[in-house]
Amino acid sequence: MSSQPLAADTAAPMQGAATPAFSPLYQQIKGLILQSLQQGEWKPGEAIPSEMDLAARFRVSQGTVRKAIDELAAENLVMRRQGKGTFVATHAEQHVQYRFLKLQPDSGDARVEGPAQRRVIDCRRVRASADVARALALRTGDAVMQARRILSFAGVPTILEDIWLPGQAFKGLTANQLADYQGPTYAMFELDFGVRMVRAEEKIRAVLPDEEQAQLLSITPVTPLLSVERIAYTYNDVPMELRRGLYLTDTHHYRNELS
Repeated sequence: MSSQPLAADTAAPMQGAATPAFSPLYQQIKGLILQSLQQGEWKPGEAIPSEMDLAARFRVSQGTVRKAIDELAAENLVMRRQGKGTFVATHAEQHVQYRFLKLQPDSGDARVEGPAQRRVIDCRRVRASADVARALALRTGDAVMQARRILSFAGVPTILEDIWLPGQAFKGLTANQLADYQGPTYAMFELDFGVRMVRAEEKIRAVLPDEEQAQLLSITPVTPLLSVERIAYTYNDVPMELRRGLYLTDTHHYRNELS
């Protein structure tokens, strides 16, 4: 990564960067740190260099680096640990695991309910349809990994998910990997493929299942379901997953915190 000096802590354009001209210097430093995260210089769970080391690396003040890291921490991309340093956030962390889990049991806590039981119906390499390619910023016909699975709680099928992932980044993904990994799926993506999902966008609507979906969820075709379409992104807003889920909400509800 470049360690070209940035002469002073003043607004100045960064050569070749995607940031707007005259962006604040701390935003430029944030962009450089993001580049290193995207390139895998520091893996999820690993410590990044200290503020003093980063300040020396970029030839800026420690305060500028601190402000950049403050923003990265607010966006859940890094985590500060008192007396230990700053670490790349990971989905293996307990409190991060539930960031993307919005379906909650009507009674009790998701942590008490425990992880879902997973049954992977299919996982194969296919060519992207036009809508999948558009969501993942690919070309129609590019290779993608497509998986379908059922998540059950206390033995009751509750979620039917269809997942599409870029074929190049997730080459070799198998049904056994999806089924056997005991932690969150996004943690497995980090560990096995070096891909960290950092944010997601969702569209939610009420639907009725088709005949096949009703059969897989052991419900009738007139049972209302919550349809959740999610696009998850890695660093620098690169889309890395399209997920379409059908949620049975007779014993669970979709919960979101707004701030």
